Amino acid sequence: MKILARVILMLLITCIASMPHATAQQLPSEVMVKKAWDLGLFTGGGVGLGSTSGTRFAFAGGRIGRILTKEHLHGWLRGNFEWAVDLMPLYTVFPPNRAVYGGGFKPAVWQWNFTSGKRIAPYAVVAGAIVFSTANLPPGNTSDVNFAPQVGFGVNYLVRRGQAVRFEAAIVHHSNARLGTLNPGYDASLFFTVGYSWYKTPR
Repeated sequence: MKILARVILMLLITCIASMPHATAQQLPSEVMVKKAWDLGLFTGGGVGLGSTSGTRFAFAGGRIGRILTKEHLHGWLRGNFEWAVDLMPLYTVFPPNRAVYGGGFKPAVWQWNFTSGKRIAPYAVVAGAIVFSTANLPPGNTSDVNFAPQVGFGVNYLVRRGQAVRFEAAIVHHSNARLGTLNPGYDASLFFTVGYSWYKTPR
């Protein structure tokens, strides 16, 4: 987990150091528009809360999203709706005893992008993931398939035309939905994600 934290920290420092000075063309309302594609890479980690505070998580993957609507609402609420899919070939869980490796995907990432800012576009997101692991999670007579609904808040920071650094925090719940004999799950975990996105706007 310490290695993962160092990798994420180095990625953050690299992203921040590469940010150019603001330009007149860094408006989210011009980049994050209807029918734009959101293509990205991300990595992150998490920690269990409460009774599962000894459990750690690490993940990495890619995203493909599509902004489906034009801007709605007014003021700071102004924004649009995006549907994305996240693929996570790396999804590792670190219970207290040993690491359990796996992968997963999020078929439904529903995101509201707040686009009224100049270079910063916050967003609120609700998503659902399916996680496949090489051993039962949590350990025991449970299941090697888990579902992970989550809710989060993040920020896209435009660093150049059509490109953004993404930071996100989310609360995640893991459950096997009674696919196994037991379903203790991980009731709540805190996840942090850092990523980089390329927005392909329609011509």
